[in-house]
Amino acid sequence: MEVSMETYEGRQDHIRSLKTPEIETFRNVYTDASFRIDLEFPEFTAICPKTGLPDFGIIYVSYRPDEQCLELKSFKEYFLFYRNLGIFHENVVNRVCDDLVRACKPHWLRVHADYNVRGGVKTGVTRVYSRQSAKPER
Repeated sequence: MEVSMETYEGRQDHIRSLKTPEIETFRNVYTDASFRIDLEFPEFTAICPKTGLPDFGIIYVSYRPDEQCLELKSFKEYFLFYRNLGIFHENVVNRVCDDLVRACKPHWLRVHADYNVRGGVKTGVTRVYSRQSAKPER
């Protein structure tokens, strides 16, 4: 059996600079209220960068809005962008978190990806953003 010495080094470096669809927002008229919004995208699909096969999963987003809320149609269209993209699970969660924070500037936000079993391995990836722990933008 031949073993590939192929490396992934540099293959995902473009992820941070990808041009993704705009995520629209609308004004939160209840900025004086503390409430949480929970969103679920149960048909998330991206491509495994190693095999070229589809990865299926559910993306969960929870956030406490400040002045803007995420508009759902553009949220759906944003996730459809990933269908033909070769991207690691970890990079999906980090990129989605960055894009959602940039779009609505929430008090806090949590992104969790729950992927289907693939090759006997079940993957879950979570990232939590809060203003208190946020690093300055680059």
